[in-house]
Amino acid sequence: EVQLVESGGGLVQAGGPLRLSCVASGFTFENFVIGWFRQAPGKEREGISCISPGTGSTYYRRPVKGRFTISSDNAKNTVYLQMNSLKSGDTAVYYCARGADGADCNSGVGFNSWGQGTQVTVSS
Repeated sequence: EVQLVESGGGLVQAGGPLRLSCVASGFTFENFVIGWFRQAPGKEREGISCISPGTGSTYYRRPVKGRFTISSDNAKNTVYLQMNSLKSGDTAVYYCARGADGADCNSGVGFNSWGQGTQVTVSS
């Protein structure tokens, strides 16, 4: 059974850091793309960063580039999202998801397995 479990969310002050983790199981980690997505209240879900654990290639949506860093520990089947300089606009539920090669990191099309999400709240 494919499972993705996020953790690390919480309440943080603006300007502070937070690290999210996504532990994957039930599939060959290196053969897929793992993405981080978020959805704020009243807004559509958006992709923010993706990584191909097999190749190490990464993608970042423009608003988070330079502030967020995605990485993977293939031995632990875990993808991390290090978030620095957090802003109130980063408040959302963050999800990790598994996609096939070529899945669209911006829209989430092609990502077919999702975690339950973890809440990130940034106070100003």
